[in-house]
Amino acid sequence: MAFKNFKLETDADGIALITWDIPGRSMNVLDETSAIELETLVKDTTADAAIKGVVVTSAKEAFCAGADLSMLEGMNRTYAELLKSKGDEAANQMLFDNSRRFSQIYRAMETSGKPWVAAINGLALGGGFELTLACHHRVAAENPKTRLGLPEIKVGLFPGAGGTQRVPRIVQPQDAMNLLLKGEALTLDKAKALKLVDAIVPAADLIKAAKDWIKGGGKAVAPWDEKGFKLPGGPVFSKNGMMMFPAGNAIYRRETYDNYPAARAIMSCVYEGLQLPIDAALRVESRYFTKILRSKEAAAMIRSLFLSMQELNKGARRPAEVPATKIKKIAVIGAGFMGASVGYVSARGGLEVVLIDRDQESADKGRAHAQSVIDGLVKKGRAKPGEAEAIMGRITATADYAVLRDCDLVIEAVFEDRKVKAETYAKAQAYLKDGAIFASNTSTLPITSLAEEFKDQGRFIGIHFFSPVEKMMLVEIIMGKATGDVALATALDYVRTIGKTPIVVNDSRGFFANRCVMRYIAEGNEMFLEGVPPAMIENAAKMAGMPVGPLSLSDEVALDLGLKIMKATEHDLGPNAINQDHKKLMVELVEKQGRFGRKNAKGFYDYPEKGKGQKSLWPDLAKLQPKHLDPDTLDVEELKQRFLVVQAVEAARTVEDHVITDVREADVGSILGFGFAPFTGGTLSYIDFMGTKTFVELCHKYTAKYGSRFTPPKLLEEMAAKNETFYGRFPPKKAAA
Repeated sequence: MAFKNFKLETDADGIALITWDIPGRSMNVLDETSAIELETLVKDTTADAAIKGVVVTSAKEAFCAGADLSMLEGMNRTYAELLKSKGDEAANQMLFDNSRRFSQIYRAMETSGKPWVAAINGLALGGGFELTLACHHRVAAENPKTRLGLPEIKVGLFPGAGGTQRVPRIVQPQDAMNLLLKGEALTLDKAKALKLVDAIVPAADLIKAAKDWIKGGGKAVAPWDEKGFKLPGGPVFSKNGMMMFPAGNAIYRRETYDNYPAARAIMSCVYEGLQLPIDAALRVESRYFTKILRSKEAAAMIRSLFLSMQELNKGARRPAEVPATKIKKIAVIGAGFMGASVGYVSARGGLEVVLIDRDQESADKGRAHAQSVIDGLVKKGRAKPGEAEAIMGRITATADYAVLRDCDLVIEAVFEDRKVKAETYAKAQAYLKDGAIFASNTSTLPITSLAEEFKDQGRFIGIHFFSPVEKMMLVEIIMGKATGDVALATALDYVRTIGKTPIVVNDSRGFFANRCVMRYIAEGNEMFLEGVPPAMIENAAKMAGMPVGPLSLSDEVALDLGLKIMKATEHDLGPNAINQDHKKLMVELVEKQGRFGRKNAKGFYDYPEKGKGQKSLWPDLAKLQPKHLDPDTLDVEELKQRFLVVQAVEAARTVEDHVITDVREADVGSILGFGFAPFTGGTLSYIDFMGTKTFVELCHKYTAKYGSRFTPPKLLEEMAAKNETFYGRFPPKKAAA
């Protein structure tokens, strides 16, 4: 049989070399073709008496990036169709049989009676890493960039091809749980220390080392198939086991609040599977995997955090007719904390960067911040001194605007003040070269009004970074009314160069992310003024799936900045544009109590000196509350829901206002930009999976009880009447590149 994705060669010693190389793809993935061909290869090599052993490797830079998740999405579509046409039992059987195909293929390899060796030449993740775990021996090529791991949990799934059973049979239970529940990738050294890799050899010797192990009499039996096999951590019902599992359950609850069915399934798979022989354990894993595959959390997370994010990263919103832009040098005007961080990530992406500030000392301070970031990474072993030197070599600092003549893109990151920005634009325009694009990193001021100070408004765009820039993966690109396609293409190409995920939104006050997150912060303020205990506000938000409580987030953003934004909005749009009770609370905290947030170590929380304990809610907060509610009378589920609903209804308004024109961007943007409960798939997926009709009913209930901020927009009312979803009514276009 001729194979499309694999090449099979057998040497004079009877050792078969299977080389994985999917045509037209930069990485191998476990797709439908790979499943069919791998199954055939396992059968053929097992049946061929002339073959003494098998080595499996990859012709690409990476070994395998994991399963093709669009294949799983397709499986779910087939399941839904079968459910309608043939009923529950037939649909479940199909999903169970199809979802465990790789698990069965890998088990056939493991029990073939012939030694299989994984020659790991690069990155091996998910189902690709599970394939190597089913081999009798694992050899990896030396490469500091190689990572091995099981990241499925990050998209609402878990390793369903033997990972939950083989990992805890190789490594200690605590390490196994960390690997499975966190989904973090391991370096080769760490993997070898955990015995997940048997040997690390020079890349040139990889295949020889793999074959030598077979020739040297390598055993074709997995340790767990041998009589007398003992689990690394001892039996589940042993002293060690009882120390592990009850504590593990508590940690699981603390970390997830039981919002992630896949994490719960991992705990169950390991606990149940380690009490069974491997074949029964793999069956248990497959049953749980089928169950999780049907969950709305997995469907939502796969769609938003894998498929949509991949499409946006590949340029789904890039104007196709604009040729690729060649950005070599950028300038950042305003070398404060934000500007310096933008400069750092740009230099890290390989661009020449010039930091400009009002004087040389301020510009140098910005460069020093970039130096401190990279020094910190070197200290933690996440970067090499040589890389640090190269990055810093690309960053220069100056007070001279004349350097703008060489820059392809200029990003303004000065104070959120119209006057300061206008002065900056006037000064910069005199030096811009023909064709240069000018961007503002404003977080709230409308781009169209800022562009009025600019001669060529078609070349003016918003590029909004999120703090801390080094860690936050989202960049919001804002189109002013006059912004042209070249400016958009340049901004998208730039974001791709620095390795971040872009969303493109139309202009409005607060754009998309800040409009939604401000609703979240405001809801925390509402609850505070209603008399909900502050600790309950924070805990309910985290239980709902938010990464930090709204009071804590207010402190991070800075209370004085929040007050400044309120005053600017009031000045521009009048007193009814803001909540006067919230303003009064902020005036009390900022102007009367001098509490600015984390920046001055006191806000809603008190912040101890570094290394002297954890932050804690300010004990006098209760004195600022007009009344105090008895926590035992409060509905925690309602508090949780309010936080998510108030953000989701604002996201729906941004669709109605044409700020969001691609539903994928609302979902990806809400998760990456402000941590909207990832298990929901994002703000619009939260509505879709709840059902538009149910969501609108909930909005009406909360509007009657708490006010107009919960009032659904006309668009949502219309969609609810027709039982439409956002993804059904506004189907996204596929990626351009």
